[in-house]
Amino acid sequence: MADQNYRPQRTAAERASRVRFRRAMALLLITLLLPGSAQLVAGNRRVGRIAIWTVIGLAVTAGLVFGISLLWHGLIFRLGTTPWLLGLFRIGLIAGAIAWAGLFIDAWRLGRPLELDLKQRRIVVAINGALAFSVAATLIFGAHLVGVHKGMVEAIFAGAEAAEAHNGRFNILLAGADSDGGKTRWGLRPDSLTVASIDAVTGRTVLIGLPRNMANFTFDDGSPMDEEFPRGFDCDGCYLNGVSTWAEDHKDLYKDEDHPGMAATVDAVEGITDLQISYYAIVDLNGFQEIVDAIGGVTLNVRQPIPVGLPSDKFYTHIQPGVKKLDGWETLWYARARHDSDDYSRMARQKCVLNAILQQTSPADVVRHYQDVAKATGSTITTSVPPSEIERFSALALKAKSQKISTLSLVPPLVNTADPNMSDIHAEVRKAVKKATPKKEEVFESPGTGDDGETKAPAPETKTKASGDSDKGGPVTGGSLGSRNKGYQANETDDLASAC
Repeated sequence: MADQNYRPQRTAAERASRVRFRRAMALLLITLLLPGSAQLVAGNRRVGRIAIWTVIGLAVTAGLVFGISLLWHGLIFRLGTTPWLLGLFRIGLIAGAIAWAGLFIDAWRLGRPLELDLKQRRIVVAINGALAFSVAATLIFGAHLVGVHKGMVEAIFAGAEAAEAHNGRFNILLAGADSDGGKTRWGLRPDSLTVASIDAVTGRTVLIGLPRNMANFTFDDGSPMDEEFPRGFDCDGCYLNGVSTWAEDHKDLYKDEDHPGMAATVDAVEGITDLQISYYAIVDLNGFQEIVDAIGGVTLNVRQPIPVGLPSDKFYTHIQPGVKKLDGWETLWYARARHDSDDYSRMARQKCVLNAILQQTSPADVVRHYQDVAKATGSTITTSVPPSEIERFSALALKAKSQKISTLSLVPPLVNTADPNMSDIHAEVRKAVKKATPKKEEVFESPGTGDDGETKAPAPETKTKASGDSDKGGPVTGGSLGSRNKGYQANETDDLASAC
C-alpha cells in the first residue's frame, strides 16, 4: 500500500519558478509600501533613489505641517485656502499618480514575468494591475477633490482686501436672496438681511435682523444713496429689500462699484444700524437646500405645523410638530414660510436655522460630505471675505460655536418699520453689541477654553427676554415663541438656543 503521507519532490525547475514568483510578488509589495524600493534593489537605482527621497521628503513635510498645525491651528486653513498652492498640490497628486503607476509597471517588468508559468503570470499581472489602478485612482480622485475645493474657494471668496475690525468687532452682512433666473447672482433681491456682529477676540456673536419691509430709513452718511435720499428711502413702494433693485436700475450712482445693488444695500444697513460693515455674504436661497442636504440636514424644534408651499401649490403640505431632522427642502420652507404667520415670526425661525447649522455642523460632517458641501456652497454663496481671512473667521466660528448667541431684531413692537426712529435704533444696536462685548478683565483674567483649544472669555450672564412665557405656557405664533404684539423670543434674546 502506498504511503499516504508521500509527497512527490518538486523538481528544480518548479522550485526556481516558485522563487521567481515570490520575487515578483515581493517587488510589487515593496513598491506599494515604499515606491522606488523595487528599482533600488533590482532595477535602475537612480530612479529608485529619486522616488524614495521624494517619498521621504513628502512624509517629513507632512509631519512638519501636522506638528506646526497643533500649535498654529490656522496653518491648515491658510494652506487650504491659497488657490496657487491648491493648484500646485493638485498637479502634484496627478504627477504622483502617474509616477507611482509607472513604478508598479516597472516593478512588474523587473519580476521577469515571461519566466513565470502561465498561471503565475496571470496572478502577477492581475495583482499588479489592481495595485497600479488603486493607487492611481486614489490620487486622481484626491486631485479631483482638491480641484473642487479650489473652485469653491475661487467662486465664493471674491474679496481682494482684508478689513480691520471696527471697535473690536467684525460686522458681516448676511443676505438671503432669490435667484433672478440665472442672469447674475448680483441681481438677487434680498429676502432676508442679518448682520452678524462678531467680537474679534472671543467670537461672541450678535445677530441683528433687519425686516425686509422697513421703509423711510436713512443711508450711511455721505453715501451715494444718502445724497439721493437725504430724508430717507421715501419713494413710493420703496422698502429695504428693494434697495438692491433700485441701485441696479440707477448704476450711475455707483460707477466705481462692480455690484451697485449690494453696495447700496450695505449703505442702507450701515445707515440703519450705525455699524460699519466689514464684509458681506450672499446666499442664494434656491440653492440653500443643497447646502443643508450636503451636511446631512439639521435638527429643529418644530412647535407648530409649518406650511410647505402655498395652498394653491400642488405640493402643499405641512412640516408636523416635533423635534426632528429636516432635509434641505423642509429647512428652506421652515425658514421662509409666511402663510399662517408673519414676517417677524419667520425672522425668528430663520435665526433658529442659523443657530442649528452653527451648533450641529462639525468639521467631521464637512469632511465626510466634502464634495457635496463644496459643490453646494460654490454655486450658492458669494462673499467679499478674501481668502486670506478664512483662517481668522474659521477660528472665530469655532469659538462662537461654544458660546451663546445674542439676537436683536429691528421689528415691532421695538421698531415701527413704516416710520423708524433711527436714533432709537442706533441706541438699541449699541446696547445689544455692548452686552455681547466682554470686558478686558473677562478676557485676560477669567479665560476658558474653546473647541479649538484657544483661550476665550466666558459668555456674559444671559437672560432671555420674556416674549411668550415659555415652552410650557407661552404663546406660539407661526412656529415661534411669542407673538407679533409682544415680540418673538428668538428675535431678541441673550441666548438664541434657549429660544429655539
